[in-house]
Amino acid sequence: MDAQSYNTALADLRALRAQIKKARAALAKLEADRDKQIVQLASYEKAKAERIAPAAGLSVADVVAIAPVLAPDSLTEDTSAPAPPPAHAPSAPSTEAEPEPAAQSAASAPARRAVPPEPASAVTAAPEAPRVLLSIPEGEAGDAWFAHTSGLASTRPNFTQQARSTVFLDTDTGVLVHRNQTHRLDLGAASAAQILTAVFHTIPEGVERIYITAGDPWHRNADRYPYLRDAVAAWLNAPTPGWRTDTGRGRDRMAGHFVHARNPVGRYQLENGDSHVEIRSVGEWFDTDGDTPATIRDAFVLLWQALRRHWSDAVIMGSPSQTGRDLWTRTIPQRGQYADGFPVLSEELRGLLHATAGQGRNELITPPRVPEQLPQLVEYDRTFAYAKHTWKSPVGTPRRITAATFAAWSEKEQMRSLYGCGHWQVRVTVPDTWNHVGLLPAPAPGDRAWHYPAAPGATFTTWAGGPEIHAALTNPLQPWKIEILDGILWDDGKPLDDWAKKLKETWANLSAQAHFHGDPQQARAAHLASRAVRSILLYGIGSFAQRPRMVTGTTPRTLECDVPADAEIIGFDDELITWQKPTGFARDPNAHPEWAAAIWSGARAALLTQRHRDDDTYAGALHTPPGTIVAFRTDALYLTQPQNWPHHHQPGDYLLKGHLTGPLPAPTTEEELLTLRDAGRAALTATGQEA
Repeated sequence: MDAQSYNTALADLRALRAQIKKARAALAKLEADRDKQIVQLASYEKAKAERIAPAAGLSVADVVAIAPVLAPDSLTEDTSAPAPPPAHAPSAPSTEAEPEPAAQSAASAPARRAVPPEPASAVTAAPEAPRVLLSIPEGEAGDAWFAHTSGLASTRPNFTQQARSTVFLDTDTGVLVHRNQTHRLDLGAASAAQILTAVFHTIPEGVERIYITAGDPWHRNADRYPYLRDAVAAWLNAPTPGWRTDTGRGRDRMAGHFVHARNPVGRYQLENGDSHVEIRSVGEWFDTDGDTPATIRDAFVLLWQALRRHWSDAVIMGSPSQTGRDLWTRTIPQRGQYADGFPVLSEELRGLLHATAGQGRNELITPPRVPEQLPQLVEYDRTFAYAKHTWKSPVGTPRRITAATFAAWSEKEQMRSLYGCGHWQVRVTVPDTWNHVGLLPAPAPGDRAWHYPAAPGATFTTWAGGPEIHAALTNPLQPWKIEILDGILWDDGKPLDDWAKKLKETWANLSAQAHFHGDPQQARAAHLASRAVRSILLYGIGSFAQRPRMVTGTTPRTLECDVPADAEIIGFDDELITWQKPTGFARDPNAHPEWAAAIWSGARAALLTQRHRDDDTYAGALHTPPGTIVAFRTDALYLTQPQNWPHHHQPGDYLLKGHLTGPLPAPTTEEELLTLRDAGRAALTATGQEA
């Protein structure tokens, strides 16, 4: 093969790659249709997974994962040795130092205590096991995980962040707002090069941050690419004469472009000068609805002023997550037990939490578990939800709680540990007469991250946080059987309490301004600012989780062989190949996945049951009739009937967000759900009933 034929073959290979991407998208649609048909077949009372599996080209285990009602008896019945009679869990004390107890109906069975694992020698194995979660090694190898990373701790900064000169640009209209001045730019096709040229020509002294308020210029040529990420990568990496990709500076370690389908970040540095600038989407902070750059700038001014009431050195950084973490570090105590900082867990425990502690619950429940035709679709969203769950977090050196250790404890000690800050590996059994939604996340087969088994008698092994274990044991319908296999237990602390209280007060202040301000533009700006505070807390918590670091790079197509062997190609054009590769966990002094995991667990539990003490009532999915839950979506519930749940504009309250009257076809895909959601929100707004 000569050079010419080699280059021709490479071009053919690239064309095949593009065709494969399109084929995968088509395949995903076909697989979704297949799964829908399997669910429909499962509604037939004599349906058997053994008959459906060969027709679908799947294993029996795969069919059962799609339609749990088809699970053979050998997979759902507990065939292990009989357990000793379970002891009743003690009543939860009603003190503020512990989680609020879930409702216990008068007719429900008493709550069971968690029990040590039973002998598993007689358990029938599934034909194909689902994804298996990481476990802690036995003995000294596992015990070594229970330590902190040497020389790595979150400490209070001894410097003040420097504010960045910022402009707000609508790339649809060309309107640019800088300070109190409004300009109109000619952006041409709104490439990165054209934006940089126009902005720096208009603002000769230069800017450091350009927020795009409308227009999404990185999507201008999206129809040329199979995926949005490809279009974004091409836009970010297009030639920018006089500029090059930023390599970072000073304390700001952020360098290179960030490829994201909706909210990318382009970082550029002047080739013959010291100017650094980033182009980013205001969508990181809040959703806009035709808001002008002037209104959005006003929102950022109000946000900064409101934060300054609590942090004299507050600076709005590029993203909500950066801002949230920076503000948190400025609440680290200067005296007391943690004056030297909060130490970071071992890399092994951080990896375990990354693999076993999911975030929000996202589940679409399809027929036959809900009607084919819905009488209505009602959306409830928990207001500023994560702020409800920051009052207690794990601190100190974690302790390993093995099954034997847990079994040796008294019932009181067991329940105290489950009320505390812990992360538990458990074997779960759904009650034989259960007829409601699943309560605990389980590793899903295939590429899906989590599902929530609800089939009566189903047994699975998973990891879950204390709030969810508590909800499963004391739920208002029927206690689930929970067996402790292993666990991580921390001391209870309040590392996030001061930070969260200040953000909640800031949010409440801005929300009040939005409600009472007489000037519609300022009222709208205050509303957007309140949404920005929500993002600071939400994404600030997410940033503690610290996922494995991904490095994004580009390689000229003429040097295709130089793409790293372990890299995933995420985009390409005629000039460049864009790729990303994992590099493990960085030595991040603010990595605290244990805090994020505890909050996420509490939020998932509150979607099931949440007490409103002042109203002497409860809210959540388990306080609705069976068969009326259509979907869970992070902080939101979608139901087939309205609920009279209290809403006092407090964090965690269920807010009515949408109401669409039926009959409506039950959604079977996320896209269908979101279409109905948007229609329901519009319908509620039109009736003037929104809160």
